[in-house]
Amino acid sequence: MTYMRIKLAIVRIIICAIVSTSVVHAAENNTVTSSPGEFALLGGYGTSMVGYGETRTQVQTFDVNLRYGHFLSDEVGKGKWYQGRHEVLLELPYHLAIDRGGRSMVGATILGSWKFTGADTFTPFLYWGGGIVYVDLGLPTMGSKLNGTYQFGGGIQHFIKKDLAFNGEYRFHHISNLNTASPNEPLNSSKFLIGISYYR
Repeated sequence: MTYMRIKLAIVRIIICAIVSTSVVHAAENNTVTSSPGEFALLGGYGTSMVGYGETRTQVQTFDVNLRYGHFLSDEVGKGKWYQGRHEVLLELPYHLAIDRGGRSMVGATILGSWKFTGADTFTPFLYWGGGIVYVDLGLPTMGSKLNGTYQFGGGIQHFIKKDLAFNGEYRFHHISNLNTASPNEPLNSSKFLIGISYYR
């Protein structure tokens, strides 16, 4: 019995040491609480949601997105579930329509973001915003090549080094000409992106 208690005590000490080391290591690897900003490269897949709203056309895209993020605040709500930082994201997205003969879309977007900073290695985030997009898909149902876009979504970052994080995210993406031309079929799409963020 005494031997078993000693073994259990040793196992508990080892587990505590591993957990403590992991937490310290994680905290050292997460610079989102102090960094002024980030640069990111994202890539992924998007597909229009036929039947959602007025969307009637199937468009599938391969997406590449250059992002610069700048934090607007220090941590807010320390110790609360919503602990985090305000961030503005500037993006230059490129969408290659893989089912439209290689036609494409390119734009510029500004997003407001909230980074939840309470965890050590994982940083969830939400964002919303809009911008402009030049559409060259050859669709007669879209009455203009210059369109507006709004989008919202969220994701999670996992820090793999002190200043480097892996991103995974989802966003709802809307494109239309804002009734400045006719016809005006919108493209409501789901986009799934992965990438890398470098914190400076």
